[in-house]
Amino acid sequence: MSETFANVCGFIGMGCIIFAYAYATKRARPNPFVQHGVNLAGAGLLTISLLVNMNPASFVLEFFWSAIAIWGLVKAFRERNAKS
Repeated sequence: MSETFANVCGFIGMGCIIFAYAYATKRARPNPFVQHGVNLAGAGLLTISLLVNMNPASFVLEFFWSAIAIWGLVKAFRERNAKS
């Protein structure tokens, strides 16, 4: 994987996480699928970037960021299914 591709993935991932945070802050009741889905995509893209430009602390942060996003998505799916 080229360093340029890794950097592009990192910048797009950063944009996803910033968007998700702004979205959750702006909306009174944010859609959890948007919030957590975009966060998960962002963490995944940043992880791709970190595979080329390794920073162990950031790598661990993205692991937890992904885990929390997955937890939020599972919770949202369960709540949606409970309403149906």
